[in-house]
Amino acid sequence: MNANYFLDTNIFIYQLEKLDADKYTKAHRLIAEGLVAQSAVVSFQVVQECINISLKKAEITLSHQDIKTYMENVLMPLCQVLPSKMLYGKAIDLQARYKYGFYDSLIVAAALEADCNVLYSEDLQDGQVIDGLTIKNPFALA
Repeated sequence: MNANYFLDTNIFIYQLEKLDADKYTKAHRLIAEGLVAQSAVVSFQVVQECINISLKKAEITLSHQDIKTYMENVLMPLCQVLPSKMLYGKAIDLQARYKYGFYDSLIVAAALEADCNVLYSEDLQDGQVIDGLTIKNPFALA
């Protein structure tokens, strides 16, 4: 597996909620390009978080059918990283090394496992490089 970039959960939530036009546009572009070019990847964790947030926690929640359709057409085609002993071990090591929370470390570990060059997230340190993976906040002002 060698995708160009990994998408964190917040990217999908901005696309689904459509509350911020600028963030929606940027999120939609990253997701659409990733699907068409097969250049984006997510992990099982992103799928789970996206479904959970969309059904219960989002400002605009989705119906069960809408999130099921989104899962089938968007999330699952991008999902390439599944849980494993090696993934959890890497996440624990990253947490100890970089002091991120465990779930953020699991996202970084998944992006590294997928051989991504970039991890798009607004939750981590923009510009930080971890083992050749660059974290970029796609919503930061350029």
